[in-house]
Amino acid sequence: MTTNTNTDTNTTPTTGPAPSRSRRGGLAAAALAVLATVLPLTTLAPAQAAGAAQAAPAGTEGRPAWCPTVPGHQVDCTTMRRPLVADQPGLGTIGVSHAVVRHSRSGPAVGTIALNPGGPGETLIDRAGQVSTALQGVLDDYDLLLLDPRGTGRSGRLPCDVTEAEYRWAPRAEQRELVADCAEELGPRARAYTSAATADDLDAARERLSAPKLVLYGLSYGTYLMPVYADRHPERVEKMVLSGAYPVAFDSLARPGAQQVSLTLRRICERSGSCAPDTVVHDLAAVTERLRTRPLKVTATVGGERRTVLFTEDKLANLMYEPATRGIGLHPGEPGLLGALPAALHALAAGDEGPLAELVRGEVEGTGTEDQASFLAVTCNDYVRAWDPDAPPAERRRQYRAALAATDPADFGAFSAKGWAEGQTDGGDNCLNWPRRGTARPQPTDLRNLPDVPVLVLSGDLDTNTPEANSRLSAAQFKHSSFVSVPNSGHLPEMESTGCAVAISGHFIRTGQVGDTSCRAQVPPVPVLPVPR
Repeated sequence: MTTNTNTDTNTTPTTGPAPSRSRRGGLAAAALAVLATVLPLTTLAPAQAAGAAQAAPAGTEGRPAWCPTVPGHQVDCTTMRRPLVADQPGLGTIGVSHAVVRHSRSGPAVGTIALNPGGPGETLIDRAGQVSTALQGVLDDYDLLLLDPRGTGRSGRLPCDVTEAEYRWAPRAEQRELVADCAEELGPRARAYTSAATADDLDAARERLSAPKLVLYGLSYGTYLMPVYADRHPERVEKMVLSGAYPVAFDSLARPGAQQVSLTLRRICERSGSCAPDTVVHDLAAVTERLRTRPLKVTATVGGERRTVLFTEDKLANLMYEPATRGIGLHPGEPGLLGALPAALHALAAGDEGPLAELVRGEVEGTGTEDQASFLAVTCNDYVRAWDPDAPPAERRRQYRAALAATDPADFGAFSAKGWAEGQTDGGDNCLNWPRRGTARPQPTDLRNLPDVPVLVLSGDLDTNTPEANSRLSAAQFKHSSFVSVPNSGHLPEMESTGCAVAISGHFIRTGQVGDTSCRAQVPPVPVLPVPR
């Protein structure tokens, strides 16, 4: 057994100066939004977003036409031919593209940062300008490697005609069928899309650059991918930053997230003074109970067409698990979805459906139309499940029901075990119909192989998707890790408006030390709509 020397700096400030909304280290909130691209950009295409890199004209300096330009930096771009499946040459190859934003100072680079923004399935190359702005403090001396994971963006985009809006708002049984339809569409290609394959693609890019080691920076799903890389290529890791992290051997039923929901609602009520902590938890329990038997029917316009969404307990669980704590701080001073939820829950608990229905309508109409092929292939290939992936479907269902029955209801907070588990678009039983043959097995990672390097784990103390409990488990995977909790921030802390989290990670990249974290006292609380007492 290895010894973890975790330096825990999780001391949430309770007092401090008035919140500052100024930029820290030249970091704009808009750039932070792109650094945390696990939050889908549904209103702007990447090239339209503020600060986006502009594609260079075809043939400029011998670069491909899609290669971005970043002011003040040389950018080199390459497409590598990689085996689609390493042990199946008959399936052919795939083009995997990456861009390298070169450091701005003269002389050799101090090192190379490899970033993954999450998803799985998020891309980076078309957002090179925004990411470079967010990391400009370290790009004086470091090169930045931006690789579009296979099946996404410039690396052979993988379609299976299942959009995010279609998948997320479908009833659970239909979600499982959409997953099966996607697998059928992909056929034998499905086995090609795994974290191990992306990790090996990343190392091939490193070798092409002649970079001896990488500084790994993973956000959300990137905190799963980067340990996979570290396991497969331990001698090539210099240090790691993991933000919004979860361990490789995570709970397939996401029980830590269920418990965090009530804690997050309590915290925003306590810190804002706009609602009573006990009341909001009571209201949440009342609403989940009501939705089990009497769902809301919400009519919304999706893709120009009117549709009715049945808002059940699992859809509320999804609302709390994914979007509620994403993007906190992106628009400081605005309550956002999380800050509006206590009042909406209170109204429904008293019989008024209007406020929650309006929030749901906004979420439905704001959901993107991105194809979910890469997301579904990676999560269904890699993630640990509550059943044997080699078992036939009927046995899988039996094993899954047995796993739910064996749980302690208290582990799911205000939700039922079934309702919470079915609220996960990347967990629970969503992959129950993923084929046994022609796909990959759950990702094997040997934690004993992880390198003994400095690791920083950042966590938002309001995050319900990758809650503090999971981030602490992620930190415990490494011998020398530092855990920093950022108050009043969610998934991911880089989104908070002051730039504190990015300043902490930038200092760590340069020095391997956490440094001063007192800026956390400046992160403003989430505004909350008043709830009648």
